[in-house]
Amino acid sequence: MGGKFAMVVYVDGDGNLVNEELKNEWTEDLVKNFYRQMVLMRTFDRKAINMQRQGRLGTYAPFEGQEAAQVGSAYALRQDDWIFPTYRDHAATMTFGMPMDTVLLYWNGRSEGCIPPEDKRIFPPAVPLATQLPHAAGAAMAEQYKGTDNAVIVYFGDGSTSEGDFHEGMNFASIFKAPVVFFNQNNKFAISVPIERQMNSRTIAQKAVAYDIPGVRIDGNDVFAAYFATKKALERARAGEGPTLIEAVTWRYGAHTTADDPTKYRDQSLSEKKREAGDPILRLERFMKIEGIWEEAWSESVWEEASQTVEEAVKMMEAYPEADPHDLFDHVFEEKTWTIQEQKDQYLDYLRGVQS
Repeated sequence: MGGKFAMVVYVDGDGNLVNEELKNEWTEDLVKNFYRQMVLMRTFDRKAINMQRQGRLGTYAPFEGQEAAQVGSAYALRQDDWIFPTYRDHAATMTFGMPMDTVLLYWNGRSEGCIPPEDKRIFPPAVPLATQLPHAAGAAMAEQYKGTDNAVIVYFGDGSTSEGDFHEGMNFASIFKAPVVFFNQNNKFAISVPIERQMNSRTIAQKAVAYDIPGVRIDGNDVFAAYFATKKALERARAGEGPTLIEAVTWRYGAHTTADDPTKYRDQSLSEKKREAGDPILRLERFMKIEGIWEEAWSESVWEEASQTVEEAVKMMEAYPEADPHDLFDHVFEEKTWTIQEQKDQYLDYLRGVQS
């Protein structure tokens, strides 16, 4: 079974082109756009972690190390497609068009952080594992019923494949040939639980066999593999051929969230070894040097521009009007239950400094 799902790689960790299929597919513009976006996303991620430590953001889920999987796959989408993210997929949503200040509002606990631009179909980030998979299958079926060729991509981690919603979403999509791409980022850990304690399957891609749909296993740190595998799966979906499961094998360098200490459950020196062996940005940099399209001054300007963009987004978020505490309670039910009213009264008394 493992041989059938061999890893798809276009560019290896040293930057060498190892898949002839890419030879006539890549362009300098495409490569530089990938690099620019991944640098921007990494700059954002590091800034968000610093802000959380300073008390300027709430608990945050870092994604450094997973930029290629998210940027490459989201880059393959069309304007009218749908994206269903988890709490770690803000690089994908921003690549697709979610404003950076909106993402920061989300991590500041603001409901406004769940609202995409009017011309973007971005589902609010799902925190419960795998609940977004049946939603994605349903949205894809709706597009099918409407007669469009719009497609859906849904992101989830390796831990989500242990949830019933994963199987329900896959089953519905398979039965109805829904135009949805199930994009798994296998970063080897479900919080603190390593993948060998989550499943006995050799790969996540092989889980596609049960639903008679294609399963593809890619190097998730290769932005080309993420982009072209997703592009092919989307084309298949648009043609009415149904869903595809993609397993992007990757690694998160840091903690599950800023409330977590990864040193408690894994050897963090592994992260530095993996960074040197094929970090998504370093890999692309090596590829560009081999292909003769690398310029040191250009790279420096990309990092500087990314820093400025992130700082501007932070200023926009922090200039936002203060949140209305009534919003926590007034939109749960059409009419508040006595329990919610009691909670609201107690919270407002707390804000006013009234002792209960």
